[in-house]
Amino acid sequence: MENPVIDSKDRGGHDDGVQVTCFSEVSDDVTLHFQIIRLDKQIYAWIGSNSAKLGHMYAAASTRPNNTVSVTSILGGASDNTGSGIARRLALRTGFNIILACNIPKNNPMLEADAEKKLIQKLISLGYARPRSVGSTSEEMRKD
Repeated sequence: MENPVIDSKDRGGHDDGVQVTCFSEVSDDVTLHFQIIRLDKQIYAWIGSNSAKLGHMYAAASTRPNNTVSVTSILGGASDNTGSGIARRLALRTGFNIILACNIPKNNPMLEADAEKKLIQKLISLGYARPRSVGSTSEEMRKD
């Protein structure tokens, strides 16, 4: 189920608007719901499966001087790390600060991997992330 992008980017030609995208995908008989909110230099994403609860929330951002990514738990504690790895990889892949709320069943790494794959595919189609070319590294992507 695909919902249209809600674009509030009508600000005199500046690219500082808010873009909201919502969609759902089925993975192994589990319906995954996604919401992506693109802000200036930041992406907020929510992944949910069986309820509209926020779930655990993580913040990920590049840190200097080595351009590594740091992730912290904002909501829900650090005991359940479902989503922290996704947040880290999204920050590397997009170059944006990431806020990720994740409410999918824990202890299901295949579902988590599939949710991440579907989210990255959507981010690529929206132009927020670049597809990986064969042989490229994250360091090469940052240099572009």
